[in-house]
Amino acid sequence: MPKDEDIYDLSDFFKVLGDSTRMKIIWALDESEMCVCDIAVLLNMTKSAISHQLRALRNANLVKFRREGKTVYYSLKDDHVRDIYEIGMEHIKEKYLGGHNEKDI
Repeated sequence: MPKDEDIYDLSDFFKVLGDSTRMKIIWALDESEMCVCDIAVLLNMTKSAISHQLRALRNANLVKFRREGKTVYYSLKDDHVRDIYEIGMEHIKEKYLGGHNEKDI
């Protein structure tokens, strides 16, 4: 059995992923590196709201950033984040497709 501390950390990790706005941001960053302003336009939200969510994703070590002049660009931290997102989506699609592949239908 894992240590309690590891279980608590994992629970906190999944809490961060439990926000639909954050999942939309992860989806967007899975497509390409983006700045706050581009994510805000894509999701039809304020830059302030996006920055708040990005801060939570950064604190959870899910996204990274780089500066280019005054602009800050965000991307997924590593392939593990992409894998977690894609496996989660696979699981959801499986739920609705009754275990069948989209191609099988």
